[in-house]
Amino acid sequence: MKNHFKELLLTAFKQLQTQGVIPSDLDAGIKIENTRSAEHGDFACNMALALAKKTGINPRELAEKIIAQLPKSDAIEKIEIAGPGFINAFLVLGAQQQVVATVLSAGDQYGHSKHYQGQTIHLEYVSANPTGPLHVGHGRGAAYGATLANLLRSVGYKVHREYYVNDAGRQMDILAASIWLRYLELCGETIPFPVNGYKGDYIFDIAASIHRKQAENFCHSSDKVFAGVPLDGPEGDQEAHIDGIILNMRKLLSPQEFNTVFKQGLTEIISNIRQDLNEFGVDYDNWFFESSLVESGAVDQSIESLQKSDYLYKKDGATWFKSSLLGDEKDRVIIRDNGLKTYLASDIAYHASKLEGGYNQLIDIWGADHHGYIPRVNASLQALKLDHKKLTVLLVQFAILYRGGEKAAMSTRSGEFVTLRELRHEVGNDAARFFYVLRKCEQHMDFDLDLAKSQSKDNPVYYIQYAHARVCNIFKKLKENNLTYQQATGLDNLSLLNEKPEQALITRLTQYPEIILRATDACEPHQVAYFLRELANDFHSYYNDKRLKKILEEVDSNRRNARLCLSLAVRQVIHNGLTLLGVSSPEEM
Repeated sequence: MKNHFKELLLTAFKQLQTQGVIPSDLDAGIKIENTRSAEHGDFACNMALALAKKTGINPRELAEKIIAQLPKSDAIEKIEIAGPGFINAFLVLGAQQQVVATVLSAGDQYGHSKHYQGQTIHLEYVSANPTGPLHVGHGRGAAYGATLANLLRSVGYKVHREYYVNDAGRQMDILAASIWLRYLELCGETIPFPVNGYKGDYIFDIAASIHRKQAENFCHSSDKVFAGVPLDGPEGDQEAHIDGIILNMRKLLSPQEFNTVFKQGLTEIISNIRQDLNEFGVDYDNWFFESSLVESGAVDQSIESLQKSDYLYKKDGATWFKSSLLGDEKDRVIIRDNGLKTYLASDIAYHASKLEGGYNQLIDIWGADHHGYIPRVNASLQALKLDHKKLTVLLVQFAILYRGGEKAAMSTRSGEFVTLRELRHEVGNDAARFFYVLRKCEQHMDFDLDLAKSQSKDNPVYYIQYAHARVCNIFKKLKENNLTYQQATGLDNLSLLNEKPEQALITRLTQYPEIILRATDACEPHQVAYFLRELANDFHSYYNDKRLKKILEEVDSNRRNARLCLSLAVRQVIHNGLTLLGVSSPEEM
């Protein structure tokens, strides 16, 4: 109905242009909002206010001219001018009731559209370094990314979901060294474990796997491992200390032996991450490994292109990228003085390959701590003469977990963190997925475990699922009382749904497709979560107002079937919305 009202306004606008009342080069810019109060009708449009200055006509006078040119419509009861010039539309009583039939006919596809059909998006999310299990902080990026992918697809986008695996670089070398040091402990060596090493229990598990297969084949004395290594922090340099251990590890082990330790760590951690995400309902079309960029020569090619464009220079033995010329706050090292390439070198090649792959848009979802990285990636794409405006980076704040009022630590390096798997086992996938998207992604989030596990109206996911289960229970009782549901009869009598709670539900149902499109355009899944909570609240109020509690006692079968149709439509929309959020729709609770 909102589109219908918009079409009427556009017809009136064009008619006024033909009459010379409105300049022919003006854009209508019609924006229609749902009114907050029934006193102001169903829809409100501010076009008269927006166009007043450009046309030189008083807003209320312009609104009158627009209304005078509106075509007649059987769906609209009356049009009023409100306040300084708002155009408010009041729909006839039964105009929106047909949404019930529309919902039941469309089923799982209600709310979906082909609005962006033909558009392609490359969506990269989570992409946590494979240096340990996913923790509760990573879970928010996973839930947000997976839900955004669902939303994008629901409005017609073709979405390619990708996990970028940082399996090259210094952090992976630190992981390998950490595993080797724990392996040496299993061989009987006394090892002063470095401050910058990875300390989680999973490191012991991987080391034990290697020890079972290799016995003491990779064992070397502690003296050789730490020979010439700078002191560790706090008295020494902890960065130089771990780098020294890595250097000795490469000297003491053959390339094949080093690779065995490296691959064992990578394989086990990636396998663990894949399992966690899969069980969390987060799937990918591709797992892209950073090492493939190095092996294919793509990184070197990007560096060569930057060199030819005169965007690189040497300083202090390192190679620097002139990113400050293209919007970054300072230049960035792309090749260190030891000859090792930085993460930026791989990221440049990665994003270049995706843009050259023909995607209409790239969306990266990063942790909020990477906000400073955005300008340098944009600068690199400009330097390579690629359209950096096609790249959108969404920043997700890590969730802060509270259990019993106490904040839980989340540090992969120290090993003191709550894993995503532990969270899922404690509160369940549904609560985790829902709570993670209940706030804007850039907002800080406190994850209250006690609330997530509670079975009360204060727990939004429970409250919404309970509304779905309540409808299922109505139909279960219908059968138990030997009553039949006749959908055709109900749809023929939707005009009987004329009480305020019923009209409120119907109005809410009509808003769902718009909510989906708006949430997608804004990349804000929380809008869907809020909508579902409001719909559930409307339904519970309707149920508790005894209309549905006594539905089995309703003598008028026409009214009973109409209300059953409305209930089914509510259930369908709740199911559709929860599905987009990655949350189940239980039939019993």
